[in-house]
Amino acid sequence: MIEQSVLSLRRATLSFGDRPLWSGLNLEVKAGEFLAVLGPNGTGKTSLLKAILGQQALTSGAVEILGRPVRRGNRDIGYIPQQKLLDQGTPLRARDLVAFGIDGHRWGLPISTPTLRRRVDAVLESVGATDYASAPVATLSGGEQQRIRVGQAIAGNPKLLLCDEPLLSLDLQHQRAVSELIDEKRRDLDTAVVFVTHDVNPILGMVDRVLYLAGGQFRVGTPDEVLRSEVLSSLYDTPVEVIRSRGRIIVIGAPDGHGAHGHDVHHVESGEH
Repeated sequence: MIEQSVLSLRRATLSFGDRPLWSGLNLEVKAGEFLAVLGPNGTGKTSLLKAILGQQALTSGAVEILGRPVRRGNRDIGYIPQQKLLDQGTPLRARDLVAFGIDGHRWGLPISTPTLRRRVDAVLESVGATDYASAPVATLSGGEQQRIRVGQAIAGNPKLLLCDEPLLSLDLQHQRAVSELIDEKRRDLDTAVVFVTHDVNPILGMVDRVLYLAGGQFRVGTPDEVLRSEVLSSLYDTPVEVIRSRGRIIVIGAPDGHGAHGHDVHHVESGEH
């Protein structure tokens, strides 16, 4: 029996005006698979997530979740957005945010029941956030807020977890904690993960495959297959060197005009654009 893909893109093309971000993208992501999406700014990484969420129409091609066309508000998808600290004074508590991940799709005011409270408590415990469950989210640190967002995203036991730069602005300790938490939940729930990042190193040991977007082109494969000098040189149409040092990957030589990332897949000659 052939295992059904959680996420399927067939000849997917997305353009802005006359400029294609990527075209002819064929991609199948299975249950429990961890896919990292890499590439410079402006290549359509976040737009890819929006297309999967049903918020961005493809120029051509198709995208399906569990064999069905994408739609907004799909409960099979969990979503961790880019880090954005909440304003001081925002009254939402940590447990309120997690509860939205369970029943936020319902109309009307949220109804707290013993069953819902038990589910929220279990999620908070699973992401290590029990100690600040009743604290206003705005008073929490960046790392604590991201733990809550992970909890909210996995509270509904999604089949697919979309992560849009979830480690941005976190220090190394919190990057490690949040990425390990996402990986743990992935294994517990057999959830497919699509993880957009500008730095693959914090998640390198977790990644099954890489989708690298650059110059209107793409490559899909294992990290060893894609993160190679000849592959990235072809994508950027300029000499690029990939160096592996002490378990980290460093990319040298991607030109400024291609939005080279200042990280460790990691373009050391220029900063973020």
